[in-house]
Amino acid sequence: MQNERVNKKFNKSIVWLLGILPLLLLAVMIALIGTWGTGVKEQQAAPIEVLNIERIILTDDGFEVRILNSGPKELTVAQVVVDDSFWNATYSPSPTIERFESSTVSIPYPWVEGDPHEIKFITTNGLLFAGDVAAAMKTPVADANRFLQYSLIGFYVGVVPVGLGLLWFPFMRRFSSRGIQAVMAFTVGLLFFLAVDTIQEGLELGIEAPGVFQGTGLVWFGAVLSFLFLLALDQTNSKKTLNTNDNGKRVSFKIAGGIGLHNLGEGLAIGAAFATGEAALGTFLIIGFTLHNITEGIGIAAPLLKAKPKLKTFFALAVLGGAPAIIGTWIGGFVFNQTLAALFFGIGAGAIVQVIYVILKMIIRDARADGTPSVSWLNFGSLTLGVLLMYVTALLVNF
Repeated sequence: MQNERVNKKFNKSIVWLLGILPLLLLAVMIALIGTWGTGVKEQQAAPIEVLNIERIILTDDGFEVRILNSGPKELTVAQVVVDDSFWNATYSPSPTIERFESSTVSIPYPWVEGDPHEIKFITTNGLLFAGDVAAAMKTPVADANRFLQYSLIGFYVGVVPVGLGLLWFPFMRRFSSRGIQAVMAFTVGLLFFLAVDTIQEGLELGIEAPGVFQGTGLVWFGAVLSFLFLLALDQTNSKKTLNTNDNGKRVSFKIAGGIGLHNLGEGLAIGAAFATGEAALGTFLIIGFTLHNITEGIGIAAPLLKAKPKLKTFFALAVLGGAPAIIGTWIGGFVFNQTLAALFFGIGAGAIVQVIYVILKMIIRDARADGTPSVSWLNFGSLTLGVLLMYVTALLVNF
């Protein structure tokens, strides 16, 4: 018996060694390459430097610019040019920036409110990186008053329209089984548009993010992983939620969560518009998004049409679907980051697609129970109407 135990321990050690051995050999090979090099002695044609201008803050004293070195080596900023004139600047902590490190550049420049300005940074290797201020305006300070203002904006854009859309619930309760299926198909149309729109906005932000972080890839990674995560979670809980009413309530909360992530992005756009001095654009976005979001309440309420939800359920759904717009407005107005925003958009898109998958299964299940086709003309027309309605209201935002 003792020999058998020794053999088992020995065999287990061998298995672990076989698993670790390729990693050890890989580490040795990388160490040798780093020590001895590749053997190629050709001179590099040009220096590779990448400087990302993350944020430009306008103060009473001038500009404060946060820059990030996302290139392969350290770089040093030699000169600063503002509106084609060389200008003095101070650096915190230093004009020499290591890879993946940041520095804040303070430029005492007498900017003019409403005018455009261009800031250029020239490195010691002669490379030039530029950032623009479309319309100069003092950057809002993160004080209690500004937080309250942004909170009200997010409340108007997110919670109010979603809550108004939920008020259609008593009216929709009077529909027949086919009518309820049509409402569910209408919800799929709404969510389909939101999924495409969320992916598109995420990709636009991913392109603007530092290339080293692969912003566009983060959108797709976030979308796929969030879809699979929610699908696994749904399948795990399927045996625990056999009650149809509970299942409809769970789907409504999932819809509200997915829409909430989309509304987070809308808040980012509004907050960023006000932070960069584009107040007219911010006001226009508020009106457009408010009209755009009122239909989202219909989609959230659709899975509850066969249930008997309490009033507090509707309050919770309105907050879950709309309140992220408040958080988004805070982030967009005070600390905006393209890389994280792209990732959040991807996660939101994946959540929305997973909800579409769940609702389609519900439509197919109910259609089979009623002996009617799942892709009827009524359902197809409702889905198309959902897409068109979201498209038309989105025009109010874009134009």
